[in-house]
Amino acid sequence: MVCAPKPEVNSMATKARSHSLRTGRYSEKGRIYLVTSRLDRMRNDFRDWRVGRLLVKEMREMDKCGFTRTLAWVVMPDHFHWLMQLQHGSLAGIVQRVKSKTAISVNRLTGKQGRLWQSGYHDAAARHEDDLIHFARYIVANPLRAGLASRAGDYPLWDATWLSGSGVEFEASGNESFDVLPTPSNDLPDSLPIRQPS
Repeated sequence: MVCAPKPEVNSMATKARSHSLRTGRYSEKGRIYLVTSRLDRMRNDFRDWRVGRLLVKEMREMDKCGFTRTLAWVVMPDHFHWLMQLQHGSLAGIVQRVKSKTAISVNRLTGKQGRLWQSGYHDAAARHEDDLIHFARYIVANPLRAGLASRAGDYPLWDATWLSGSGVEFEASGNESFDVLPTPSNDLPDSLPIRQPS
């Protein structure tokens, strides 16, 4: 694995209307963010879990390179939610890199051309532990609200770092295979202690 220099992006927007999504943005090292981004109009490439895994691979690459520490994520057919702690670089640079690399690999795999993502992204900064619980519940329940699964454990494209057996477990080798582990119920506990990396 080769990690490029820390992602940085000029804070000035280069496209019409995307400037409103960046106005007032400030990347703070150590801050936890909930990032959401949508695929371009009429694209739902991530309905195929194998295509969705390409996005997951890029998010995990950011963790391996030390730019982020992922806490929870879900990949939906046409968008994703990513709860992560910013370690290095700028939030805009990291999101841009993940989206760019995913677009190249998705178009290569699907044989499609053109734009994969809508411009910009939405983010919310967590202010205290209650926000993390709220964000995690929102992320994990996304496939349930969309009617894509009746139990969180039945949906293959999500995970949360502090829930043992929560969803998709990854092999340390980076192998693209996965196992969906059962969960005892659709309910999350009242509090979610964050498991510190070992």
